[in-house]
Amino acid sequence: MGSGVSPTTRVVSFNANGIRAAQRKGFFEWMAQESPDVVCVQETKAQVHQLTDEAFHPQGYHCVYNDAEKKGYSGTAIYSRVKPRSVTTRLGWEPVDGEGRYLQCDYAGLSVISLYVPSGSSSEAALEKKFIFMELFLEHLRVLKRKRREFIICADWNTCHQNIDLRNWRANRKNSGFLPEERAWLDRIYDEIGFVDSFRVVDEEPDRYTWWSNRGQAWANNVGWRLDYQMITPKLVPAVSGASIYTDERFSDHAPQIMEYELEIKS
Repeated sequence: MGSGVSPTTRVVSFNANGIRAAQRKGFFEWMAQESPDVVCVQETKAQVHQLTDEAFHPQGYHCVYNDAEKKGYSGTAIYSRVKPRSVTTRLGWEPVDGEGRYLQCDYAGLSVISLYVPSGSSSEAALEKKFIFMELFLEHLRVLKRKRREFIICADWNTCHQNIDLRNWRANRKNSGFLPEERAWLDRIYDEIGFVDSFRVVDEEPDRYTWWSNRGQAWANNVGWRLDYQMITPKLVPAVSGASIYTDERFSDHAPQIMEYELEIKS
């Protein structure tokens, strides 16, 4: 690299809604063609002993799975071209540890996290569980921010921040995913702690969604929500060079969200 220009590193965040289902729909073929440097998956919905097929251990990648204790539920994974120095799968509290919601791979000066935030939409109990997670995770983010390293947090956040982030925002102001308390939580992550939504660094357009309900014609009419994005520490902002959402094929009810960073991941 004689010019001194950093290589482009491509990082994908993707809620698979079942990694075996996504595999049947062609996700790993797409991944092989796309050839990203890191892929963070949420909702694997499988135990690692069920993933013996070579498709789930793509060639050229170091594969780390963090399963939920409950079969067919939650779970995270990271596929990385560079071997991580260390891996973290537990934070010491629920619902993170027992549900495999957090997976962190550490590299030289950089950590990449695959995170699955609980959904609060199914019941009052689910919403309460999400609120508990939100408070505890806010404190974890404060801890991360004090560390002398940079972070890329790839997640299904199960929350939209602004009206621009979902098509039917007026109708959803009293629904989990767009409640004032949930939006205020993201405000605190950005304004108090200082993490940055990398997608909005380079793309401020509306109608950029990553999830569509399976009901009605939501996908066909692009009636969606932007629930999946990559939060970064401020020093990485100048490295953000591209953002896209892959919708040519449908591997899940979510779409892969791809970010490009002018940086090099080193073991």
